[in-house]
Amino acid sequence: MKKEIVSAIFALCLVVPAVSFAAEDKKPAVPESFEEKLSYSMGFEVGHYFKGAGEEIQKKLLLQGITDAYDGVKPAIAPEEMAAVQKQYAVKMQEKQKVEMAAMLAKNKEAGDAYLEQNKKKEGVKVTESGLQYEVITPAEGEKPTSADQVKVHYVGTLIDGTEFDNSIKRGEPAVFGVGQVIKGWSEAMQLMNVGSKVRLVIPSELAYGEQGVAPSIQPNSVLIFEVELISIEKE
Repeated sequence: MKKEIVSAIFALCLVVPAVSFAAEDKKPAVPESFEEKLSYSMGFEVGHYFKGAGEEIQKKLLLQGITDAYDGVKPAIAPEEMAAVQKQYAVKMQEKQKVEMAAMLAKNKEAGDAYLEQNKKKEGVKVTESGLQYEVITPAEGEKPTSADQVKVHYVGTLIDGTEFDNSIKRGEPAVFGVGQVIKGWSEAMQLMNVGSKVRLVIPSELAYGEQGVAPSIQPNSVLIFEVELISIEKE
């Protein structure tokens, strides 16, 4: 966290002339040269960062500190005190993130459990010992893959609110992967399917990406839904 703060402040220092100019002229000039566009782009990005950094960051004093550093004047507070308050802020932000993460984990867990409970009551839905839920959409009598096989599939992945996060059909190309090299829910499901079949999977978070998730599309503790068509077992 501290490294990010220092890096952001350093980046903002590079664009002080542009910031100061904008303060004097109520109508900012449109950046034209490479240097102007670079300065504005960096300034905008860093400004966006600090806008979400909390009320502790006061723009007026932030710009004063940048200007003092850029002009080489004596800082208003001792370097040791600056380091101490930055460390204190970093700890505070880390604690805030922990609280927010805990709330997200609990919220997603509750929503996921409720969805799983309702889904398993639907006609045609089967639940394995691990908790994987699946429904056969299109049955087939082809061969079943093993954990050592590679398979070719088409799939659509969504969250429980319907948000689509992956779609091999839209990419225009089936996915090929090792049955034993994917998330637990997928690995188990593949070995239940016959070539040519299509199923709807509802995968509990502990059989998917768990508390880590996959930023930014899959939050921690997310239940995942897939419609999967097993096209073939790929022989080497």
